[in-house]
Amino acid sequence: MKLRILGGAEIKALLPMAACIALMRTTMIAVSEGRARIPLRTVLPVSNGGMLGSMPGYLAEPECFGVKLLSLFPGDPAAGLSSHLGLVLLFEPQHGLPVALLDAAELTAIRTAAVSGLATQLLAREDAGDLAILGSGEQAHSHLAAMLAVRPIRRVRVWSRTPAHAATFAEEQGAAHGLKIEIAASAQAAVAGADLICTVTGSPEPILRGDWIAPGAHLNVVGASQIAAAEIDTAAVAKSRFFVDFRGSAEHEAGELRRAIDAGAVTAAHVLGEIGEVASRSVAGRLADTDITLFKSLGVAAEDLASAHFVLQRAEAEGIGQVVEL
Repeated sequence: MKLRILGGAEIKALLPMAACIALMRTTMIAVSEGRARIPLRTVLPVSNGGMLGSMPGYLAEPECFGVKLLSLFPGDPAAGLSSHLGLVLLFEPQHGLPVALLDAAELTAIRTAAVSGLATQLLAREDAGDLAILGSGEQAHSHLAAMLAVRPIRRVRVWSRTPAHAATFAEEQGAAHGLKIEIAASAQAAVAGADLICTVTGSPEPILRGDWIAPGAHLNVVGASQIAAAEIDTAAVAKSRFFVDFRGSAEHEAGELRRAIDAGAVTAAHVLGEIGEVASRSVAGRLADTDITLFKSLGVAAEDLASAHFVLQRAEAEGIGQVVEL
């Protein structure tokens, strides 16, 4: 039995953002059409405030199955580590053989931002280009790349709860992309007049208020993935056309939506559809230039499986990665 092992640098080279956005379109349509089996993730508390997460899944096209195992320790980003450390194990469907083991950190960073890129492609105004990024970590980096791939970005502002991190992000990412990135003194200042907003903080409490959001803006709300956490307030939820990656996950894991429902501001019907339904045109997305559209990203295993399969095919064709006999 042979297993191909692929590290973060190899995954980054094999999975460019534009290609991953296109891949996520077909993947999220498959999710919405029932061609994927994606049970809710399990999260096990471990030592030092950390968690062990497990995300199994099956994808019918391209047919494969597997599991992502992640450790999430709150102090890791400050130590220079990814917030999502772990592995994706991919199996082939004919005999059930494991065929690849991939770095989960890089795969997660790219595929998460790529789904936000897809949502922006589908929901944001065509002329949107004033981008606010709330957060300055790993997902801020990948979301900047995703937004640049789908819209003509003319202005970028970044805000972080740690100003030094925002300054580093602005300097490094500005140089990498040939951009001037402004450092905002507050989240409110960052989003003032912005028509693209990405929240990637992981904050347990809202850092963005609905009355700060300009008419016509599109939001990618990404950082919080547990029912007890929320990056945006109830007003922001209530005033938006609200879309999700997968209804099953949103019901159990979208803290922003749960708080708004519990407050009586919205009902479960406030979720207008999955992003795959918008992509297949079975559900309407933006209806008017003044609409505030919102994509709540939680991440599902189908995204990891499709990305891992894509990377594995390219790696096999190009002879990349380490192959080991088991």
